[in-house]
Amino acid sequence: MKLVKIFGLILVLAFISCQSQETGEQALSVEFLASDNLADMPFSEAVRVGDWLILSGQIGVDPATGALPPGGIKPETKQTMENIKRTLEKYGSSMDQVVKCTVMLADISEWAAMNEVYVTYFPNHKPARSAFGTSGLAMGARLEIECWAVVK
Repeated sequence: MKLVKIFGLILVLAFISCQSQETGEQALSVEFLASDNLADMPFSEAVRVGDWLILSGQIGVDPATGALPPGGIKPETKQTMENIKRTLEKYGSSMDQVVKCTVMLADISEWAAMNEVYVTYFPNHKPARSAFGTSGLAMGARLEIECWAVVK
């Protein structure tokens, strides 16, 4: 699955680069943003390409405890969304600027419960979204969400 994400990002970056060359514009810069607490991870916390901010998948780990919250999909969704919100703001964006999310669920039957929490984070707009079930996620998480947003 990570290979598919990387390949998708490469395609987007190649498209953006080709568009810039065709119009004579300067190619967009790519900035790989790694958090200090993720320095040893094999991925960036986010990537900024021009006015786009692409977040790596987030799970519901509480940054204060390093653990998933108890109680199942709803508390995990809330913490995941808070993690996304914090990361967006850290790099100059916000929940209002999210245009696309991909939701990966350990159990697709939990989609409705996840969605009850998810929609509260987008009261003014509804980003494009894909959701699918998986055969497992990091740290035994119930869900992982990645987002694309515009930088203000």
